[in-house]
Amino acid sequence: MRKVTFGGANSADNYLAGPGEAIDWLRWSDDAAALAAESFEGVDAMLMGRKTWEFAQRMGGGPVTPGVSTYVFSQTLDTLPDSAGAVLVREDAAAYVGRLKASAGGGILVMGGGALGSALIEAGLVDEIRMTIHPVLLGGGTPLFHPFSRQIALELIEARQIACECVVVRFRVRNSSTHEWSLGGAAA
Repeated sequence: MRKVTFGGANSADNYLAGPGEAIDWLRWSDDAAALAAESFEGVDAMLMGRKTWEFAQRMGGGPVTPGVSTYVFSQTLDTLPDSAGAVLVREDAAAYVGRLKASAGGGILVMGGGALGSALIEAGLVDEIRMTIHPVLLGGGTPLFHPFSRQIALELIEARQIACECVVVRFRVRNSSTHEWSLGGAAA
C-alpha cells in the first residue's frame, strides 16, 4: 500500500492562504527549501484540488518534478490545457485515491487544498499530515481543514523549530476514531 501524505504551509490559526489568497506571510528559508525537497523523496504522484491547481497556475505553474504525475481533482473543469502536464480526475476523489493508493508505485503527496485533504483524511486514506506552521495569525482566508463528521485521532511523529521561527509538525493519522485520551496523554 502506498503512503499518502497531506502537507503544506499554514498560519498558526490554520489557514493555507490569507484573505484574497494572500501568501505574502510565508517565510522562505533554506530549511523550508530542504523540507520541500524532502517531501518529494520517493513520491511519484501529487494530488491537487482545482482551487490549488488554479492558484499554482496563477503563480507560475508550480514546481515541475520529473517522475511525479500530477492529478487535479475537479467536478467543474471539463479539461486541462495540454501544457499542464496533469491528469484531470472528475470522479469521486476518495474512490480514485483509494485505487491509486492500492496500486504499485511510490508515495502520494496531497498538496495544500483543505477541501481535498480533508475529504481524503475523512475517508481514511491519508497516512501522515506534515505541516510547516508560520508564526502569524491571519484571521481568515483559506482554511487548512474543512469540517469532519467525526473526530480524527493523530499521533505526533515530529515537532521541531526551523529557520524564521517556523515549526514543522508531522502526525500519523490513526485508523480508528475510538481512541480516548486522558489529561496525561495516555490512551484511556
